[in-house]
Amino acid sequence: MQTEQQKFRGPARVVLAAAAIGLGLIVIMTPLSPQGVAVAVGIGIACSGILLIVAPSTQNQTTRSVLPLVAGVMCMVLGAVVALWPDAGAPWLALLVAVAIIVFGIHTATRAIRQRTDQSVASLISAFAAILIGVVAFSWPVLTLSVFRVGFGGWLVFIGAQALLQLIFARRSTRRRPPTRGWIRTAAASLALVLACGFALGSAWIFGGAPLAAPGAFYTPPADVSDTPGTLIRVEPLDSGVPAEAEGYRILYTTTHADGSPAISSGTVLLPARRGTDPLPLISVAHGTTGVDPKCAPSLSATPFSDGAAAALEQMVVEHGWAAVTSDYIGLGTEGPHPYLVGDAEARNVLDATRAAHELADVTLADRTVVWGHSQGGQGALWTGQIADAYAPEITIEGIAAFAPAADLYGLADADKNDAAGKTVSAYIAATWNDLYPELDLDEHLTAGSAVGVERISQLCFNGKDVLAAIIRGTQVTNQVFPDSTLAGEFGDMLKAQTPVGPFPAPVLVAQGLDDPLVKPQLQDRWVEARCAEEEAIDYRTYAGFDHVSVVSKDSPLTPELIDWTLARWSGDAPTPNC
Repeated sequence: MQTEQQKFRGPARVVLAAAAIGLGLIVIMTPLSPQGVAVAVGIGIACSGILLIVAPSTQNQTTRSVLPLVAGVMCMVLGAVVALWPDAGAPWLALLVAVAIIVFGIHTATRAIRQRTDQSVASLISAFAAILIGVVAFSWPVLTLSVFRVGFGGWLVFIGAQALLQLIFARRSTRRRPPTRGWIRTAAASLALVLACGFALGSAWIFGGAPLAAPGAFYTPPADVSDTPGTLIRVEPLDSGVPAEAEGYRILYTTTHADGSPAISSGTVLLPARRGTDPLPLISVAHGTTGVDPKCAPSLSATPFSDGAAAALEQMVVEHGWAAVTSDYIGLGTEGPHPYLVGDAEARNVLDATRAAHELADVTLADRTVVWGHSQGGQGALWTGQIADAYAPEITIEGIAAFAPAADLYGLADADKNDAAGKTVSAYIAATWNDLYPELDLDEHLTAGSAVGVERISQLCFNGKDVLAAIIRGTQVTNQVFPDSTLAGEFGDMLKAQTPVGPFPAPVLVAQGLDDPLVKPQLQDRWVEARCAEEEAIDYRTYAGFDHVSVVSKDSPLTPELIDWTLARWSGDAPTPNC
């Protein structure tokens, strides 16, 4: 006769088996975030642990092995931990999956070598493929969880169905499966190895980024450098990426950090090849995000003048006879840290580059300028206008053009915290602000599992092939980089302090693509509304069908409009605010 405990196990197994099948189908069919995968997997592991405990035994209760009981309890505890703390559980789960694949491969290889059967070759090939996939999986934690999600869901459905069938059929079938032909297994293993090698090589190509030159001797200043900001230290011609009928130069000059302490920065100057003796009109460019490592300086790039509104800039120089100066910013090319998205520091670097450009030989520049900037540079351009009168009163700002500016840095960090591009930007902030503001102790306030992703992303530039690598690295950060509690604290206050609020000494043009996934239009709308409420002269233009990058492309309607707007500012035409 059945005991009360045995009577309980039957219905309990039916419920748990049905739950496993249902959960498995949900896991397979429902798109889940890494945290969602962790919760689902945690619940699934806990359910499998309960199934192990209540599973029927072929032994009597006195001799029943305690191993299933111990394993069941361990699964329940592990599942509960993963499900209840998914932020920490997701990266650890991805790590465990990668390790498990490698261990499985090693075990398969060891068994194949020891047994030396006719299937040993196929087993060794399969083992090598598994080890290779496991190693590569360390670089793809989110993808690993996505694939694992499907496999784990299928496993839950399988064990649930198996448990139900065991209740229906008292005996397991003793029919033996026909042996698989050796050549089929070897061919399948070889195909798996080829796919694994392709995956590994593709990953290496993507994550390897582009081989960029490290800053050379040009970027190291002499020992006796003037403390006067904007002093030109040295200059050399650029031999690549310079538009036809133009001359390009790399410059090194003095500037200051946001706290006023002396620093060194580099930059570029673009001049028309044909020019007279009259002072050239000048554009001061604040460049967009290129990375935070010294090798990411635009002046080191093979295309140093390709940032932002490059097509419009080339036309202004070649067709209209203007000059342009761009700061690399501190820490890009020169010794850092780079003040990434620190508006006051970027503005000082831009204004001092403008000062240094006036010291170039064989060219005379006007003491007026129009400031341009895209993305990070859009924020920098607005800050350049904001501090110009106090920091560089000898420079007259005639206009400020900001394209998709990161004007509301806190809003951007909060709105984009779960997006790949947002995680990339957050990683750059984490990598630089930890040195700029040690009191924040950001290294200790990242979400669980984010530190490795932050370090890897910070080593990649955001130009050329590195853009792809940086964005994909961002997709593989399992959590938002900064937890909500950090965003709500002192760090969040410092992000808010980077919002340029004016007053601005000249008319401001703000251009925004309505399909921008990074600097979202609603964030820009709010910033513009706030500035208009302060009676700033803002000309706000939006472009349907254009995103963060295409809004400044050659084919964007902004390009001819920007040229006309800039020429109008120089001519002293009345501004066209549309608040």
